[in-house]
Formats: sequence, C-alpha cells, structure tokens
Amino acid sequence: MIVTVTPNPSLDRTYEVPALDRGEVVRATGERVDPGGKGVNVSRAVAAAGRRTVAVLPLGGAPGALVADLLDAQGIEVAPVPIAGATRSNIALAEADGVLTKINAPGPELSATERELLLETVRSQSPGADWIACCGSLPRGLAPSWYAELVARAHAAGARIALDTSGPALLQALRERPDVVKPNAEELAGAVGRPLATVGDALKAAEELRELGARTVLASLGADGQLLVTGEGTWFGAARVDAVRSNVGAGDSSLAGFLVAGGAGPGALASAVAHGAAAVRLPGSVMPTPDDLEPSAVTVTAEVPADRPLREPAP
Repeated sequence: MIVTVTPNPSLDRTYEVPALDRGEVVRATGERVDPGGKGVNVSRAVAAAGRRTVAVLPLGGAPGALVADLLDAQGIEVAPVPIAGATRSNIALAEADGVLTKINAPGPELSATERELLLETVRSQSPGADWIACCGSLPRGLAPSWYAELVARAHAAGARIALDTSGPALLQALRERPDVVKPNAEELAGAVGRPLATVGDALKAAEELRELGARTVLASLGADGQLLVTGEGTWFGAARVDAVRSNVGAGDSSLAGFLVAGGAGPGALASAVAHGAAAVRLPGSVMPTPDDLEPSAVTVTAEVPADRPLREPAP
C-alpha cells in the first residue's frame, strides 16, 4: 500500500486546442476535469496499476469536495484534512504539437492547526504503508522546513519516504535523508545552482544530492530518459515514444511506476520509464493502466551516456 501526501492539491481542467493564439477565441477539441497535484497523480497511477493507495490532502470548498468525489470514483481512498480555504483550481492548455501551457493558482493558506492536523493525518495513515510519497509544492502557511519535519516523523515511525519537491523545501528535507528523491532536470539544476547541458551534468548533480543526504535519486530528464543513482550503482533508462499527447503527470506516473515495482534497482527504473512513456501518450493527466505500458520499448543500462546533450537543457 502506498500513501501519498499532497499539501497543495488542485482541481485541474485540461483543454486540448489546435493551437494557442493570444488574443483570439480558441475552440477546444477536448476537455477533461481531474483531481490534481503531484501526490494525487501518484495515487491515481498506483490505483491504475491495481495497487491500494491512500491520498492524504487538505481539502476545502466546492473544488475540494469535487476532488474527493473524483478520487473516490477512481477507487482511491481519501484521508481528507478539512481546511477553511478553498482548494485551488488550475487550467492546462494542450496544443496539438505537444506544447503545454499551465496556469496554476496559488492555493489556500493553511493555519497552524491545519498544518499540524496534516502531519497527524499522515502519521495515522502510515502503519502498513510500503511507501509514503510526499509530492508537490507547499501551500502558503507551510514553511520550507515542513517536508523535513514530515520525513523525520515518518522515519521515526519506520516508514520509507519518496519525496518529489524542489527549491528550499527539497534542500532542507535532504538533511533528514529521504529514501528517494525524484527531481526533474530543472529541479536538479536549481538544487545544485548551475545549468545542466548533458546527461553527465545531470548525473553529477544527482550524485551531489546523494552527498547532501538523499539515499536514492530518480531523476527525470524528459524526452532524454531517466537516471537512477544509488549507493549500489547507477543506471540510465529511456523509452521510444512515437507521439506525445500530453506530459501532464508523466513524472508522477514515473514515480508511481518506480514505487509499485519495489522502489529499488534497475527493474524499478524500467517500470518508472515505462509508466512515464505511457503517460505522455495519453490525454490530459490520464494515468496509464498495465495495458498502456510497452515494456519492450524500454532500455535500461549501467552505461550512462554522459556526453549526450540534453534536448531540453536545464538553465
């Protein structure tokens, strides 16, 4: 069973459009409404894989109620933390050529009581969990040290933590030695304070995160693949994707694939790559099922192509 923690969830509306022309009326060719937030997406991907998951998240107002209903309809257990503010609503515009424009609202501000209740709810849901996946940005009212406190409490209770966040929240949490961190290339660059132009640059940055405290680094490099850096070894995985429909939630799907496959070693990396590749072939933030996966399109090797330029360099 995998518990997910999403401190700043959302109600996500995704519109598929032929092209985005500023100042013009744009007619959508497709529309989806999904529960959103990185941890929520991990729960959705875990449930799509046929595994049990519990989503811990603060919810408020009509958008929060709809998020809970949508998760329940997908067979996901919800452990809500009632808050006074309304859950944020986000908009994504997916163009036919694969370009995605996202408009993310800031979200509500949590009170001191709500902050503590969120931590307590995670604690109450932790017994029996194989993993606790803590994902996404922190809402107003939560200090950058909040994830560090959560990791410390979870470890004290004997739980394993996978962390997907960025900036000061990531750097402060590293001192508590999270079991897995899952940055993308941009987040890696931000953590080490320099641009990344090659796979080798990303590998060096991932190794530095391990030196700062991360036990395992699962780094998403977009179309260039993924890196797994551990104390036991380093592996590089990639998959063939013929057409990208939407990359919303692809990184979250990758993390789910990694965790449901055990969260360690090249086999788990192959699962992460397969889940991420399947996600980008689906509309909006639809999470892949086992039928959507193409394991034969995935390659995993211990020979990292360090000199390979990143197609999307991280500034």
